[in-house]
Amino acid sequence: MSAKEKKSEKGPIIDLDEMARAGLHLGHKTSKTHPKMKPYISGTKNNIHIIDLEKSAKALTEALEFVKKIVSEGKVLLLVGTKIQIKKLLKETAEEIGVPYIYERWLGGTFTNFDTLRKRLVYFKDLQKKKETGELLKYTKKERAKIDKELRDLEVKFGGIRNMEKLPDAIFVFDMIKDSLAIKEARAKGIPVIAVSHTNADPALADIAIPANDDARSSLDYILQILKETIEKAKPKAEDSKPEEKISKVKE
Repeated sequence: MSAKEKKSEKGPIIDLDEMARAGLHLGHKTSKTHPKMKPYISGTKNNIHIIDLEKSAKALTEALEFVKKIVSEGKVLLLVGTKIQIKKLLKETAEEIGVPYIYERWLGGTFTNFDTLRKRLVYFKDLQKKKETGELLKYTKKERAKIDKELRDLEVKFGGIRNMEKLPDAIFVFDMIKDSLAIKEARAKGIPVIAVSHTNADPALADIAIPANDDARSSLDYILQILKETIEKAKPKAEDSKPEEKISKVKE
């Protein structure tokens, strides 16, 4: 396998050298390795397991192809990354490409009790609208301060999923252990899981597990940026989303 592998003309290039520079190959201490991750380990250095980057590249390519398929079909991919190394960058990236995300603590019941969550989202958006239209000005300064605090709290909890009208069609998790509840709820609801699997995680819990370092910011950044590129290229173009408009223009 060459250093560069191109899955398709429109897809991103998976570069093994770049992956190595980003530190995707660095595992945990050998004593922390999950038994099911052993097939993805190529060796040991200074008591640290080294991840086989060829297998990482293969899994990443598979994951990107799956993401490209669901995004091109107009389906919803939810990004989940609450780890301090990735949360801020994930929020910025997700907002830039217009996909839902969770970057703070995963709230139990987000999937398994989605009907209740949706009511909170409606309340949140209604409160936002009232503030924007000036409806809250009728309240006292103290009352408005209380409402503003509530809005800030709701923004942190639900800001990334405020427009998620239904359960997502898949989730992409950047730390299988820290966000294990997200994976558990997704599996319970039959939602496909793509996840970065470090050497201490169980890759079998994900539908597509990408063996890679989930501790280094550089590693997570590499994966996030290549995911961003895939989503941007796969998103249906505005002019393709309303074929009836194109037909009417031709008739005119």
